[in-house]
Amino acid sequence: MPPAQTSTTPALGGSRWNTFPTTRTMRARQFFTGAEPLLQGVVDALRSIDREVLEHQIHATLGLGTRETSLPLAVGPDSASAARELGAQAEKIGREIASWATATLDRLLTHRIPLPAGPLVVRSHCDGHLLTHRAADLLMGSRGGPVAMQLYNEWLHQMVLLRDALLPFTNWQNVPLLVTPTGLRHIESARDSFLTELLVRQIRHTSIVDFARHAVTGTSGPAGYGFDHDGGTVLPAVIGTPPLTAPRHLLTWRPGPVAGDTITYVPESQDYYAAPCTLIDHLPPAAAAQGPVTGRVVIGPVVDGTRTARIAVTHDGTTAHLDLGQALRGHRFAHQTAATDAATVGNTRTAELWTALRAPGLLWTQDGDVTLEATGQDNLVALALLGRLYPDNVVLRPAGHHAGPAAAGTNGPGRLIVDLPDHDVMERQDSPLETQ
Repeated sequence: MPPAQTSTTPALGGSRWNTFPTTRTMRARQFFTGAEPLLQGVVDALRSIDREVLEHQIHATLGLGTRETSLPLAVGPDSASAARELGAQAEKIGREIASWATATLDRLLTHRIPLPAGPLVVRSHCDGHLLTHRAADLLMGSRGGPVAMQLYNEWLHQMVLLRDALLPFTNWQNVPLLVTPTGLRHIESARDSFLTELLVRQIRHTSIVDFARHAVTGTSGPAGYGFDHDGGTVLPAVIGTPPLTAPRHLLTWRPGPVAGDTITYVPESQDYYAAPCTLIDHLPPAAAAQGPVTGRVVIGPVVDGTRTARIAVTHDGTTAHLDLGQALRGHRFAHQTAATDAATVGNTRTAELWTALRAPGLLWTQDGDVTLEATGQDNLVALALLGRLYPDNVVLRPAGHHAGPAAAGTNGPGRLIVDLPDHDVMERQDSPLETQ
């Protein structure tokens, strides 16, 4: 049922379809429930209901590849990785919202929501969502009319906005979205920019973060790879999860005691091309480190609304620090081997993990392939290693898989091949962020 009304809250009905305060946060299911009066208004305004038609319409609108899709994103094996990840999100979230809608419609047909202020009559301008032929006949024909059509348009548009607001997040059902008396319409401009970039070019990570920030806070901010907001932190999903299998572009909402202004996470170096580099061949020879290497994320102080963060890796009492922003870049830009690729790696040398982690600058190789073994390491240690490698021709390879990399880059003269586990090496919760 919609949020309970109080004596100071205007009654549902007339032009008021929700009881949302000026601003508040709601999770996906809460917002969906709060928008149910619109669907009740549609049921009341129609002279007869065709449940199957309305069910098919929401599936068609939120699905991909349909005539009526609200997200004309064509995704295939050759699509950019960000488009594939966001497309999969759209399919998954859209199916879930559509299933909620089907169950809700069944309930409203027998247990209606009271509208004390009278039947809903909401002015909702056309938002360009294409109807199926049968839905157009139901809503605009003799069984419907302008009132039913505009109520349904508003509900459908709010569901599209809900789906799209959640696209950047792996744990989308837990994300606190900013909601106003107009529902989620406050994200429309940011959504237009986000979807335009997604559809016409390879979307930038900073654009995904900016749209996520609009959905959670209602505001924009400096370009970055994540942000703190009252009650939690939004950072890339790979942090604390296996780099080999983690999404490259999606974010995760992590609840926490963070409070105050919204703070943006930025990399220490905006242009890694200008960062100092070291040939991995010039590293001093060293025996493999004995004992575990551990990692934790340490966040820096706030400066003008931004902060940096580092991964602190420790072995045998010695600690090295690597920029988290560069590590995340390394993860996004790395190539992966294909399970069906049978090519051999060829003439490959090895480099020692702990020596590489402590090296100055970004490591690269000039002649042939170099393998770095990280299969027994903590997820944060493996991610930190990607922050030490120049992000060109870096290949992530599953442990025990000796096939060559698929579609590796060709800009560099050699490849840095990182052997990784495809599962959590240590069974533990995601490491909390520590403040310096």
